[in-house]
Amino acid sequence: MRREEFLDRIRAEAAHAQGLVPATPATRPAEAGAEAAAVRERSRRETESLLARFRTEAERVGVSVRRAAGIAEAGEIVLELAAAREVRRVATWGRRALGLGSAVAARLRQAGIEVAEASPDEIAEGDRTALCRRLAEADLGLTGADLAIAETGTLVLASGAGRGRGVSLLPPYHVALFGRDQLVASLAEAGVVLEGWEAARPPGMGANVVFVTGPSRTADIELTLTRGVHGPREVHAVFVDSL
Repeated sequence: MRREEFLDRIRAEAAHAQGLVPATPATRPAEAGAEAAAVRERSRRETESLLARFRTEAERVGVSVRRAAGIAEAGEIVLELAAAREVRRVATWGRRALGLGSAVAARLRQAGIEVAEASPDEIAEGDRTALCRRLAEADLGLTGADLAIAETGTLVLASGAGRGRGVSLLPPYHVALFGRDQLVASLAEAGVVLEGWEAARPPGMGANVVFVTGPSRTADIELTLTRGVHGPREVHAVFVDSL
């Protein structure tokens, strides 16, 4: 079956579903970079209202949202979360990808928690087995977030060098740090920013982009809801004012 035939069948079946809202394909921006910059500028002006809505929507889907004035306070928040969950091992993105969040990792180490870069910027072939073991044994994954969508309470994480997907997906607890430059109002604005990324294609940026809307959930045939089967059972978003 050809691709278009397959998609046409899906559209035809979806048309019979109840309660659908009208939807049309979004128009791709003519000047993706300029439009993405405009989105960023609006977001900086509206940080407080966007953060308030992000918190409301994220908490609605089971994400804990905390706010820190600076990276030092963020370190204490993450340490508090880790201590309450008896976390012994933490896996992180690579140092460059984590940015100022490296100070949070350092605070955890200072408190006696084992912290390892489970997704370094460069991986020697012989190190892959050890890195996989670190991820499998980690209690908590520490990452940044490339976008935070206020409309849905969604965190967006782009893959690439130093940004392995396993860090946010394998440990039972995931903590993501983000700042005002990552906030956007809607999925439509997130799409504009993604188009801007594609147009610029930063070196090392991967092809995979993960949208995280709440912890992992799954239900069996009896509709028994279980968290943490296909990803973390807890997601914590820490907004840092000075990040």
